[in-house]
Amino acid sequence: MMASKYVASSGWRSECEYSWWFRNQPSCSKSNSAFVTFRLCSGQSSDVEGGKVAATNNHGRKFHKDLTSLPKPLTVADLSVTPNDSSKVRISFKGILGSFSEDAALKAYPNCETVPCDEFEDAFKAVELWLAEKAVLPIENSSGGSIHRNYDLLLRHRLHIVGEVQLPINLCLLALPGVRMEQLKRVLSHPQALALSDVFLSKLAVPRENLDDAARAAQYVASNGLRDAAVVASSRAGEVYGLNVLAEKIQDDSENITRFLVLARDPIIPRTDKPFKTSIVFTLEEGPGVLFKALAVFALRDINLTKIESRPQRKRPLRVVDDSNTGAAKYFDYLFYIDFEASMAEPRAQNALGHLQEFATFLRVLGCYPMDTTL
Repeated sequence: MMASKYVASSGWRSECEYSWWFRNQPSCSKSNSAFVTFRLCSGQSSDVEGGKVAATNNHGRKFHKDLTSLPKPLTVADLSVTPNDSSKVRISFKGILGSFSEDAALKAYPNCETVPCDEFEDAFKAVELWLAEKAVLPIENSSGGSIHRNYDLLLRHRLHIVGEVQLPINLCLLALPGVRMEQLKRVLSHPQALALSDVFLSKLAVPRENLDDAARAAQYVASNGLRDAAVVASSRAGEVYGLNVLAEKIQDDSENITRFLVLARDPIIPRTDKPFKTSIVFTLEEGPGVLFKALAVFALRDINLTKIESRPQRKRPLRVVDDSNTGAAKYFDYLFYIDFEASMAEPRAQNALGHLQEFATFLRVLGCYPMDTTL
């Protein structure tokens, strides 16, 4: 009965999944259903026609400079069924080839087949619809802070966090071959990339233009042959789209890191033989010291918290409480996201969540996964 109650409130689909956290035993067998996939040639080469020039990516493979041959980002309307060749892990991400999200996917799975998507939600749906086996999405940056959209999507969808990737962000100024710095009249990139390199760009003293993706800006400059424009993006984006590096490491903070989450349809089995991290989301009743009590369940067991984030509940943005002599008071109603350093295979983590369950009105384990300790 206690397990059933915890399963219902934690968002698990079955007690079979829940038992992973408490018995460290394999759970339900994985489905052998065929993957729903689509043809995407990320990192693959083919014969070049018409004398097109090719560039080399970080794996030594050739990319055409005929940019129309590059795969287009996936949208939910692009569903098609093809056999699963089981040759590579398919990883969905928001953006196009050469984006930092793709770099994170390649760091986690060097031999993966990347699946570019138009939007963050498309990356979630690609996994849910078996177009990909995993998704890699940014969750926070050491300079720019949290990416709130993806926190909301974690709650909306039923994917599990199975890993994390910490990726150093090195921004470069890119332009077409032969273009010099003094010829530039504008710089294009994602708004955050432009903001992170503000000092360098202020000295350059040219107008800045926002695009929704740094790699897409590189593609735009290359495909349109813009010789008066430069791009702030990764060096690999320059390799993919045939742009030269005019300046490297132009970000304001030399140690700029983005943390990505790896998501999958099924959770992994928690272990205790290496460092694990657990991510949860919960809600609390309004009252004095309630959040303090929630955090104390971890402190009492020497569990270190690495992240706490609050997000308003969209379906219930305000809570009305009659707690004063003058009438009802209105409060914002929040969801609390917490990451802590402990595996759900450890009794202290199990006991902490059992304690939290006593006064949390909602609790869901988003995932228990190995920590990324490399940069």
